Amino acid sequence: MLKERETYPDVRIGHVHLRVADLARATAFYRDVLGFDVMAYGPDLGLPGAAFLSSGGYHHHVGLNTWESDGGTPPPKGHTGLYHFALLYPNRRELGLTVERLLDHGYPIEGAEDHGATVSVYLRDPDGNGIELYYDRPRAEWFDERGNPVLKADPFDPSKLL
Repeated sequence: MLKERETYPDVRIGHVHLRVADLARATAFYRDVLGFDVMAYGPDLGLPGAAFLSSGGYHHHVGLNTWESDGGTPPPKGHTGLYHFALLYPNRRELGLTVERLLDHGYPIEGAEDHGATVSVYLRDPDGNGIELYYDRPRAEWFDERGNPVLKADPFDPSKLL
């Protein structure tokens, strides 16, 4: 068993950088379907094969590149690699607005689950990268009366978030 040690409480994932097959297609998905802002589109700035998108003016939450993957295919099932990355929404309403945008674009949602502490919606981007869209419930709801984390995977219809 690994030895526990104290960690800095504000450490978090700052961004994800993905290899994609088609930069324009991937940029359009993250911009038009998920609603991110394009902070920098490399081909327009002399940096071919890269794009950087964010929410709320951050420098970038999602980086995309075709440096080693232009025209490539997703890895086959049964191989190691990214399972999914998660995008945290501030509340149920904002997650619901994104689900509505997915449905309006006819974009496939693979599933949705109530995990207790979080409520999550799952999908894949055009390159097959797994994405979890979720919001946290209030911290007081993360643990049961004995202090154990509430862990579950109860499926639900994502349209219930609308």
